Amino acid sequence: MFKPADLPDTIPVFPLPGALLLPRSKLPLHIFEPRYLQMLEDTLKTRTRLIGMVQPCPLRSGDAEGLHAIGCAGRISQFSETDDGRYLITLSGISRFRVVQECDGFTPYRRCEVNWSGFEGDLGRSEPDCGFERGDLLELLERFFAARGLSTDWESLQEADDELLINSLSMLLDFDPEDKQALLEAPCLATRRETLVTLIEFALRSGSSEDPLQ
Repeated sequence: MFKPADLPDTIPVFPLPGALLLPRSKLPLHIFEPRYLQMLEDTLKTRTRLIGMVQPCPLRSGDAEGLHAIGCAGRISQFSETDDGRYLITLSGISRFRVVQECDGFTPYRRCEVNWSGFEGDLGRSEPDCGFERGDLLELLERFFAARGLSTDWESLQEADDELLINSLSMLLDFDPEDKQALLEAPCLATRRETLVTLIEFALRSGSSEDPLQ
């Protein structure tokens, strides 16, 4: 388990729209662009093996791609190489961070100086949600999935602990990047669950026919 003193001041970042990583959750990624293959190679040589997942955002000054202020770092916990040189990796969410500034340098990928203060709870045990009514959420999900002709393993949803269920749904359901950012920045699990419910209810009211799963 990581301690605050273990976390580096600078990490590589992977700006990927709509891809959400949360503490104590796992995110599979398919790495194939040369710059990110280099990032993976360099990161595997480090002690912490951390990569920061950040939502990109447009800058007012033009077409340059900015970064949201808060992201989440994950440790490379699994990786395998395909026959054609691509990699399939899994990031295990460690802690959120604030971007202090982007670092200049000669790497083809982006690196940021980051601050971990305020997210110490991310390094601890699973967070409880004392107000969570699982039956209400599953009933809402049943309507949501039925409206889109989807199926799921309801037994697994029943058995998953509160944090795993709420975080997994936050990561998997296909919300807009700004909505994903709101889920990431939620100060506690209860707020994330409330935000998640609001987004699902809005999607049901809007009657969108878009596929809700990535």
